[in-house]
Amino acid sequence: MHSEAVASRSADQRDSRESRNGRPQLDAVSLAIIEQLQEDGRRPYAAIGKAVGLSEAAVRQRVQKLLDQGVMQIVAVTDPLTVGFRRQAMVGINVEGDVESIADALTDMSEVEYVVMTAGSFDILAEIVCEDDDHLLDVINKRIRALPGVRSTESFVYLKLKKQTYMWGTR
Repeated sequence: MHSEAVASRSADQRDSRESRNGRPQLDAVSLAIIEQLQEDGRRPYAAIGKAVGLSEAAVRQRVQKLLDQGVMQIVAVTDPLTVGFRRQAMVGINVEGDVESIADALTDMSEVEYVVMTAGSFDILAEIVCEDDDHLLDVINKRIRALPGVRSTESFVYLKLKKQTYMWGTR
């Protein structure tokens, strides 16, 4: 039992180093745990431990640390159509001035699911999930376009979602 605790502490120290950019530097075991959870977010810690060579307790500690560090989240992913949201769109936004302040304002909107600052035709791309077209119009016209610094928007309304996955692994 003592050697398992020492191995767990040693593995815990190994997985917690930070790289030069301040992000956690993950070892192969942590990456394997993430891949196990990407395949099935409800997979028992004992099964993950068996797959990666750690005890259930060590996996539980690693998972909690990965969650605390913001490396990953464990969430239920829904199909918006089945839970009452009939309209999705990607909105390209051009900004005058500080792009980050607009991105921050967008992240505060409950309808906005995804915000990325880009290089290219748009300064920001924002994915929006709404109840219907009227709701989408309200979000774009009265809330996004009303933000100081928003120069223009272009909306790409989703007609059909063919693929949505979070299985890119850890490479």
